[in-house]
Amino acid sequence: VLAGYPRDSSDEEYVLVNNKCQCVTVTSRFVPSKENPGEEILERNIRILVPLKARENISDPMSPLRTTFVYRMTELCKKCDPVEVEVGGEIYPAQQSTSCDEPETCYTYNRDKCYTTTFPFLYHGETKNVQAVLTPASCYAD
Repeated sequence: VLAGYPRDSSDEEYVLVNNKCQCVTVTSRFVPSKENPGEEILERNIRILVPLKARENISDPMSPLRTTFVYRMTELCKKCDPVEVEVGGEIYPAQQSTSCDEPETCYTYNRDKCYTTTFPFLYHGETKNVQAVLTPASCYAD
């Protein structure tokens, strides 16, 4: 069972997954059945944007272009935020999914995270490695 939230107050469509790292949005809504118009059935829509110019290492603009994209619903739907669970009168922190320690594969920049890279910068005949911010909105507070 997946819980979601409405996309719009006037819309009956619920967002189940909105993964900015892998550019996937999964929504659901109830629609009239074609066989029995008096009955509603659950319709799920999966929207995947494949960033064709994505690099294997998104923070390295010189890395080769990515040619393989893998989408697993179990990974997209995992919930790694800790929740509190009461067991025998005691409260314990718990995670709702396994494999939360593995790094998430990103095909594009997650706009909620700060990404940086270094590049060679020639100044007065001297080359220095300078750090550059790739997602300024998430790296700087103002």
